[in-house]
Amino acid sequence: MYAIVVTLCTSIAVLLLVAASEDDINKPLAGNKVVKIVAFFNENDDSVNQLAYNVSAKIVNIMDTVLPKNRIVQRSEYVINDMYNVTRVVCDTLKLGIAAFIDGTDDEDVENVVRSISTHTQIPFIETHWKKFHRPPDPYSVNIYPDPSLLAQAIRDIILDMDWESFTAIYQSPESLIRLKALLMHFDYGQKAPGKSIKIIQIPPTDDFRPLFKELKLSGEKHIILDYEVEHIMRILGQAEEVHFMGDYQSYVITNLDAHTLSFDVFHKSMANITLIRLIDPESQHVRNAVEEIVFNEQKSGRISVLSPDTIKTKTALMYDAVNFFATSLHGLVSTQTMGPSRIVCNDIKPWVHGYSLINYMRVMELNGLTGKMRFDAETGYRNYFKIDVVRVKESKKHRLGSWDPVEGMTLTRSASEMNLEFVQSITNKTFIVVGKLVQPYLMRCNATEKGMDKDEECFEGFAYDLVEEMAKYNGFKFKFTTNQDYGTMQKTGKWSGMIGELQSMRADLAICDLTITFDRRNAVDFTTPFMTLGISILYAKPEKKKPQLFWFLNPLSFSVWMYTATAYLGVSLFLFMLARMTPFEWELPHPVKPGDNTMENSMTLLNCLWFSIGSVLCAGCEVLPKAVSTRLVAGMWWFFALIMTSSYTANLTASITSGRLDTPIKNVDDLSKDSNIQYGCYEEGSTAGFFQKSNLSLYQRMWSVMEASNPTVFTKSNQEGVDRVLKGKGRYAFLMESSSIEYQTERNCNLMEIGNTLDSKGYGIAMPMNSPYRTLISESVLRLQESGFMRELKDKWWKVQGGNKCEEEDESDELGFTKIGGVFVVLVLGCLIAFMFSILEFLWNIRKVAIEEEITPKEALILEWKFAMKCDGGVKPLRRRHHVNADTNSDTS
Repeated sequence: MYAIVVTLCTSIAVLLLVAASEDDINKPLAGNKVVKIVAFFNENDDSVNQLAYNVSAKIVNIMDTVLPKNRIVQRSEYVINDMYNVTRVVCDTLKLGIAAFIDGTDDEDVENVVRSISTHTQIPFIETHWKKFHRPPDPYSVNIYPDPSLLAQAIRDIILDMDWESFTAIYQSPESLIRLKALLMHFDYGQKAPGKSIKIIQIPPTDDFRPLFKELKLSGEKHIILDYEVEHIMRILGQAEEVHFMGDYQSYVITNLDAHTLSFDVFHKSMANITLIRLIDPESQHVRNAVEEIVFNEQKSGRISVLSPDTIKTKTALMYDAVNFFATSLHGLVSTQTMGPSRIVCNDIKPWVHGYSLINYMRVMELNGLTGKMRFDAETGYRNYFKIDVVRVKESKKHRLGSWDPVEGMTLTRSASEMNLEFVQSITNKTFIVVGKLVQPYLMRCNATEKGMDKDEECFEGFAYDLVEEMAKYNGFKFKFTTNQDYGTMQKTGKWSGMIGELQSMRADLAICDLTITFDRRNAVDFTTPFMTLGISILYAKPEKKKPQLFWFLNPLSFSVWMYTATAYLGVSLFLFMLARMTPFEWELPHPVKPGDNTMENSMTLLNCLWFSIGSVLCAGCEVLPKAVSTRLVAGMWWFFALIMTSSYTANLTASITSGRLDTPIKNVDDLSKDSNIQYGCYEEGSTAGFFQKSNLSLYQRMWSVMEASNPTVFTKSNQEGVDRVLKGKGRYAFLMESSSIEYQTERNCNLMEIGNTLDSKGYGIAMPMNSPYRTLISESVLRLQESGFMRELKDKWWKVQGGNKCEEEDESDELGFTKIGGVFVVLVLGCLIAFMFSILEFLWNIRKVAIEEEITPKEALILEWKFAMKCDGGVKPLRRRHHVNADTNSDTS
């Protein structure tokens, strides 16, 4: 298509001008110090562009440093979009001896005609607008407008620097996609994200944008790229504000390089972030001088000009730079060689001999103009270096954030502290809408009159309320609480319900309660740094305390062990008695030895063996000890056995004393999954259910399958329902819940307890709309409160129970109550009673013996023995043998 247009233009130029005069061909100019240039304008073009063109030529002529020996004569031609007309005008100017063409029309058809003739005549062609269509580079053209591909990279880098992960681009014409090409390629639009995170919408500027903005608001979109002519931008933004799409969560990037000339005073109350890009720095002294000169020339002509450094358009500045660029290039060339333009006619074109040298010099030259530093590609003539300012409009004021150039990329000129200070100041007048769920102890209703509020006003209290209140005091913002009893679930449409949905639709600014940070929720909204760390644990009912047993001290050993020990005791005692009877070394003479007594006695009688064995076990010792090797070997083995048994009993007794007082059927989640007698469940729409549903661990997958298959259902509609079900279940139901909520419940209900360790690690965070500008500030506030200890104090305030309602802690000390050691006293008393009974039997047996030996009646013997026993003094008992006493008396008398 391009080749057909060029051929057509060239043919028309040659055929229609055959009648040109032969006398005008190759005539030299009257003076070689005059250099003529021509600029083409549309008939309805802005007069300021032509004025800038003329003023730039005058300034060049005045300055002795640019062209001291030459004078530029500028010429302006107004053309219409007509091939014949354009060709005629161009050929007429060639007869005058033109050294350069300057395109000021922004018309692709006019440009094609001029470029074709420029190529044939080798006269440099300076373009001042961007190339809407890709075409092969022209050898005699140079474009001082930024290269579209580099401009597209600038827009891409600016968007990436703002961390936009999704956006909607609204553009006016298909040519606008050239500016967005690099950005769309970066996000792989049409491949990875077809219509999901990125939307491209073409709307003519005459259409109504309000329905579109309403739809974007409902979808939660907050990032908008506008690519429109500058005269339509204010109307589009005005329609966005009409549908309340210019809030503090909406961000706009306007790609038009003239958007900085607009006044945003009508949006002084708007909190939306509007980002502009500009090629002109209004604070540059060069720009200010040029604008003053243009205004001065307007006033000389009797016209009033409203042009200022802030309102000068890119095209005007480029027209000014084009003349200066040509003059500076010509100055560098004439300093090395003598040159001058020549007259050319279109029906017999002879190229300008100095055109090739001039265009090559233009492409290697650098220049600082109104549009900043200019450098060009030596082969294509495209401008490959320029600097773009990134400007932020906040409350109708423009602030320069940074700049972009092809070498350094994005550079921020404002420090992070300066931007943060500005943001902190802007948040002062902000009133945050905070949504929360009525759940203890995070958010609860209170009595308004007790708080000194109007009785009709909503009153809230709780951990979440105090946390937001403290952050509001520190940051200076205001807040208002609303409630929503649903955390939020993703619908089939991709939207969320509940609190997450309110944040997505921007009906709320913050959401705070026991809201867990999960992957799905994080993809829908933003979260601050976690203000509380927790995990999933098991809530279970405390089992009833077992009544202390009378013979509790027997518990360290099982009944079978006690039986085996008793059997071993009897067996070893009998075996020791048998060995003592067999070995000769256990027999010895009685002490003291009686004359004539040749008998031997054995101290290891059966009773002594039994006493020796029991004394060893009880660590009491015995006065009877074995003497033979065999009996000592048995005694040593028995002592070793007694040592192990006594130590084991003592250790188990200590462990039994210091162990937990409650005996639960489950100790951890593994026990819970294996116990078929205990049902378990969780809140059906919470993060706990999501944890089990999406877990890759076989244990949790199996538990989730069991929960889903349970009938009746084990899922609950709320955490409180799960707590009530645990209490009613009395050990037959366990509830899986966040550890912080379990801690709160167990503090207030002494019949509940937490089982095992946490199954995972997660955190509660404050949620806000995606890419919220307040995320960093709120996160910093959370960190500050954590470091100061306020968060710990706040949790103690709402979690810990004070006063008489506090649950009594289980007595875990080593002290033993009488109920547990009463059996020992019973054994002692019974043993004493049995011993007393044996003593009575022994006493009566002794009475009988004394009565027989003393030849008295049992009554007399009882009286004599009882009187002696009742005497507590004296340790010597006389022998009462009356017949012996009487016999001795009779013998003495005789």
